[in-house]
Amino acid sequence: MPRRWDLSRRERTGTHMRSGPSLFLITMLCLGIAILYLPMLVLIAYSFNASALVSVWGGFTTSWYTQLLHNDQILDAAWLSLKVGVTASTLAVILGTLAAVALVRFRVFRGRFLLTGMVNAPLVMPEIITGITQLLLFVTMLKFFGWPHRGFTTIVLSHVAFCTAYATITVQSRLASADRSLEEAAMDLGSGPVRAFIDTTLPIIFPALASSWLLSFTLSLDDLVISSFVAGPGASTLPMVIFSKAKLGLSPDVNALASIIIVLVGICVLIAGVLMRRAERQRLADLQLAGE
Repeated sequence: MPRRWDLSRRERTGTHMRSGPSLFLITMLCLGIAILYLPMLVLIAYSFNASALVSVWGGFTTSWYTQLLHNDQILDAAWLSLKVGVTASTLAVILGTLAAVALVRFRVFRGRFLLTGMVNAPLVMPEIITGITQLLLFVTMLKFFGWPHRGFTTIVLSHVAFCTAYATITVQSRLASADRSLEEAAMDLGSGPVRAFIDTTLPIIFPALASSWLLSFTLSLDDLVISSFVAGPGASTLPMVIFSKAKLGLSPDVNALASIIIVLVGICVLIAGVLMRRAERQRLADLQLAGE
């Protein structure tokens, strides 16, 4: 009996060991991480390069960060991109949340198929087609109504158009799995529909709201094709300025700018991760308290 029990124990242990990740999967994971993050680390390292040539190491210096602070073209473009990204992502999350509520809470209504198509179309539409159509729309509107003039407003409107689709899909998936009984219980206790949604459902879907805002902000900050069509004179975003400089050769201060953006985005992702983790813990605690 002891020998048979020991044999079965070894078999279970061997099965458990074989169920772990294989060497091939670990190698592919490390390779993927290296391909994704090593270029960022190299870029940050070369932002401290003393040589004016981007590909030649000439010693350590921080002078490019100082020159970046005096480069008005890049600073103005970065400030414009930040304003566009914050405005467009905020409006996209608001509109996306309203669209998600309509698609999840109201199963049958007139125009549902049209709304679903309008939400999903920007996800598969080529950016160059979107940029051309929006340019024609803004030109036509300016001709008949005298608004909007190409610049900050047109860039924001175009970014909201495609960011809303991503926000809607993200919020819709989280809202569909949310427990509506908590909202119904709040309304039974005297809260109105809007107040019940804000007090109960909104904290539950907060991680999805934060994720959709960060995704929309990243897409807006990174967009080049659509912005090139709808931007007017004197309204060049940061990707447009960097792309125009790339034709003549990037200067090292662009590496410094990219390093700053990487650090700031990393900090924002960490903060968002902490907030979403706290929100998820609070949601689980509320569900456990409601079950008791």
